[in-house]
Amino acid sequence: MSEGTRLENANPVIFQRSGDRVQTASEEDEDVHDPIDDREIFDLIRSINDPEHPLSLEELNVVEQVRVKVNDAESTVGIEFTPTIPHCSMATLIGLSIKVKLLRSLPDRFKIDVCITPGTHASEEAVNKQLADKERVAAALENASLLEVVNQCLSTRSI
Repeated sequence: MSEGTRLENANPVIFQRSGDRVQTASEEDEDVHDPIDDREIFDLIRSINDPEHPLSLEELNVVEQVRVKVNDAESTVGIEFTPTIPHCSMATLIGLSIKVKLLRSLPDRFKIDVCITPGTHASEEAVNKQLADKERVAAALENASLLEVVNQCLSTRSI
């Protein structure tokens, strides 16, 4: 958190979590080709912890399944995320956490694009530029302190 323990958004709106995805028999069968879809990607990122609150990105409506686009045939994943406030200083960290979760979870063939939902953040262009820059992302992940914060966002917490 920035500025000690002062929260930027002290009283965020909390949304209900969506239900768990029901696995079909063909999805569980390792011999059947199962393309990666929007819901599968959403399930990977929905439980990422917010850096300021003891809530998930889904509970804060920062990530929504409708803002996940997957093209398995072209190996592309696009995620738009919506910070809870227009001046959220954690936007880059949230985007980086989403990107790292997907980089760690998906096959290397996927190109991952993470950006802010258009019109929802004051520094949207600057944050999107940072998240799209492979060298900046790699450099950020070499920073031990920043990597520790990202790993905390990605850690499993009890509900």
